[in-house]
Amino acid sequence: MTRLFLALCATILLSLPARAAVDIQEVTSPGGITAWLVEEPSIPFTALELRFRGGTNLDREGKRGAVNLMTGLLEEGAADLDARGFAVARDNLAASFDFDSYDDAVSISARFLSENRDDALALLRTALVEPRFDQDALDRVRAQVLAGIRSDLKDPDEIASNAFNAIVYGDHPYGTNDTGTVETVTALTRDDILQAHQDVLARSNLYVSAVGDITADKLGVMLDELLGTLPEEAAPLPPRVEIATEGDITVVPYDTPQSVAIFGHRGIDQDHPDFFAAFILNNIFGASGFESRLMTEVREKRGLTYGIYSFLVSKDLAEVMVGQLASSNERMPEAIEVVKAEWARVQAEGVTAEEVEAAKTYLTGAYPLRFDGNGRIANILVGMQMTGLPIDYAETRNDRINAVPLEEINRVASELMQPDALRFVVVGQPEGLASTN
Repeated sequence: MTRLFLALCATILLSLPARAAVDIQEVTSPGGITAWLVEEPSIPFTALELRFRGGTNLDREGKRGAVNLMTGLLEEGAADLDARGFAVARDNLAASFDFDSYDDAVSISARFLSENRDDALALLRTALVEPRFDQDALDRVRAQVLAGIRSDLKDPDEIASNAFNAIVYGDHPYGTNDTGTVETVTALTRDDILQAHQDVLARSNLYVSAVGDITADKLGVMLDELLGTLPEEAAPLPPRVEIATEGDITVVPYDTPQSVAIFGHRGIDQDHPDFFAAFILNNIFGASGFESRLMTEVREKRGLTYGIYSFLVSKDLAEVMVGQLASSNERMPEAIEVVKAEWARVQAEGVTAEEVEAAKTYLTGAYPLRFDGNGRIANILVGMQMTGLPIDYAETRNDRINAVPLEEINRVASELMQPDALRFVVVGQPEGLASTN
């Protein structure tokens, strides 16, 4: 389920505090690069976040895993520094760089002291615009990726996630593992990595945030020096995917005493006017831990699982509402029937005023500590940009939640929840359960 949880990054933004004590500025560099900035000069330290929209979705046909492998190679040598030399230079500057790839973005996080800012950014620039992609580094990182792929082939959670994605998303990139397969990754060449670098790291799909000891003027100059020579245009994104879900069960046989199930159907986009109602609804239904309806009915009343959750997954090119549970092989059929029944009940009956009040109190009053450090704030700001949230979102988010009436939530429940469209993928040896498709 690693990919599923990564796909929830945008939804997590909906847990921001009601009044974030941050002053967010929009900065545009002389060269036209836009960033969001929070100045915090009290500590001589800055966190910088870069996101390149598209991510592993920009893998070319037959080259699945190229963007993921390319991202892993960015810190394996650049300009005149080999992998070891790059690591030594970074550590000597007390800087940290993290490079990650996801379905919808390549993420680059940098942390550096003010006294080393110029040197740290110069080093980061080489990784972005002058990566070496040496063959020995490529072979070493490829071996690590292949080890992870082979391990996932034995993980019931990953097997279920991959099978569910293949069914729901079809031949869209979302339908295959973004790390690639043993076959595709083994076949990747250095030219493929160079092409992936050119396709993804460009200014047209770039989002930036910075938090810490840096002014708007200095940030503008820094952005041009760091990013100004990147290619102007990234490769085009793939088309949106039409979610293919029908009310079927797919059983993937696997020798394990406990079955894993992933289930879901079409979801709702974060830009949709009903999204906040759906967000509150999902909190009541399956996202509020031991207080959720699913947990109450499936675990507390019947003891069918240790945990069950539902999620609204809003990707750039598709939206799904999904859930996951694990149960013993002999009890998985019963667990599925309970899930179906609860799905149908909330569609038909909606939720209560008391449940809505409790959900709103939690969502607006818990104040998760997401603004508790420069790095976390920078990560949130760049995520807000990519999700299309306004710059004042942190100040208005709770008002939006409190403004959603019970009637609207129940209308959305009747429209969003589709028990007859639920697709279940079960990995294990569930007794008395067979594929229906």
